[in-house]
Amino acid sequence: MRIYGVTGWKNAGKTGLMERLVTEITGRGFTVSTVKHAHHTFDVDHPGKDSHRHRVAGASEVILSSRNRVAHMTELRGDAEPQLSDLLLRLAPVDLVLIEGYKRDNHPKVEAHRAETGNDLIAPGDPTIRAVASDVPLELDRPVFDLNDTKGIADFVLSEVGL
Repeated sequence: MRIYGVTGWKNAGKTGLMERLVTEITGRGFTVSTVKHAHHTFDVDHPGKDSHRHRVAGASEVILSSRNRVAHMTELRGDAEPQLSDLLLRLAPVDLVLIEGYKRDNHPKVEAHRAETGNDLIAPGDPTIRAVASDVPLELDRPVFDLNDTKGIADFVLSEVGL
């Protein structure tokens, strides 16, 4: 499976770039899935709903299914967070999986960067970052794209993965 990441510090523009890349790449006829890492507690379920009641009752996994979508929730209940490689095995085959976050994993990535955040670039110390998408011009030893150049970034990513 071909994978490519979008990484960067908080408020760097990762999610917006991911959204635009998914739209651009699927618009070209490719199938895309995504994996997003969250550093905080999150929930896709709501108190009072049947699936939430199943989880609270102690179910390890709950699959919620309708004619529009399927959600598969797994409660870790103290177990370790799954590795990215294990999560990828759960996905149905697609042309490309775009991964948001997972800075420390070893897959190729584009770093999203916004100068206003005041954060240093990750790229200079990380060879897995193959390009940077920034809102300001930068001098680096790898390609630098305008953060809003979705077409150019998509061309780069698709070339990198051989699509």
